[in-house]
Amino acid sequence: MTAAPTDDLGEPVPLAGRPIRVVSLVPSITEAVAASVPGVLVGATDYCTHPAELDVARVGGSKYPKLPAVRAAAPDLVLANAEENRPEDVAALRADGIPVWVTEAAATVPIALASIRRLLAEAFDAAPDWLDRAEAEWDGPPPPVRVTAIVPVWRKPWVLLGRDTLLLEYRLGETRSFLWAVTPGSLKTFNLPGRAEIDSTVRPACDLLASSHSPTSVKTQLAKLSHLLLDPVAPLLPGKRLLVVGDGILQSVPFGALQEPGGSEPFIPPGGQITHTQGAVPLSELIAKFMFGGVSK
Repeated sequence: MTAAPTDDLGEPVPLAGRPIRVVSLVPSITEAVAASVPGVLVGATDYCTHPAELDVARVGGSKYPKLPAVRAAAPDLVLANAEENRPEDVAALRADGIPVWVTEAAATVPIALASIRRLLAEAFDAAPDWLDRAEAEWDGPPPPVRVTAIVPVWRKPWVLLGRDTLLLEYRLGETRSFLWAVTPGSLKTFNLPGRAEIDSTVRPACDLLASSHSPTSVKTQLAKLSHLLLDPVAPLLPGKRLLVVGDGILQSVPFGALQEPGGSEPFIPPGGQITHTQGAVPLSELIAKFMFGGVSK
């Protein structure tokens, strides 16, 4: 007996044969399957808008699919993605005996193309020409980076492009301040002291750095500053590049000089990459609106 194929996460996908009734919970895969294996799709999410002529049952969103609608489509294969879809939905479908193929959240275009190629080959015995052309187009060194950007693509939960980037946005208030820590899959909020208390910690540290006082004094002030600004998000920092959005006096904080939370060595993210920007203010205003009903300045 031929062993069942495995998906990108190493889970077996017990197919009875070549799938003929497929539900896709991933918009990008929906278009790829429709173009490569016409006629097999019987269900897709409300956000699967391509191809435009796709006429199949709609099963809700990718984050919150309507599982009864998925089951009603009687699929012999459901297509999901490790980042796009929730593990509990995948588990529920598998518990019903429905094979689910989960693709990985690919870090690069070539990895994504290889994932699609394996899915099409092993599940459908298909090798479309468009995939050959796409792989040829991306065969070579990546183009040079021209700009650094943060791109929110989803809310509830916040999902961002750039899985190794952590956005830290600080917003000062009179009685309390906020720190929002945004990763590709989460949004965490932390309360900080009010503007006056933060100012009384930040200003001496910045003054000491500017006046070249004794290393001991500088180190002491940087430790206080690190405790105030980085300790709340310490578990989120390992392996992340930082995009920092300061507010008021925090725009002058040298985050690259701060000490690692709980230690005495300078905090240096991967590649030493700490980017400062004032351009994410609309994001903080959205977060404040949706989660706090506004921030008292």
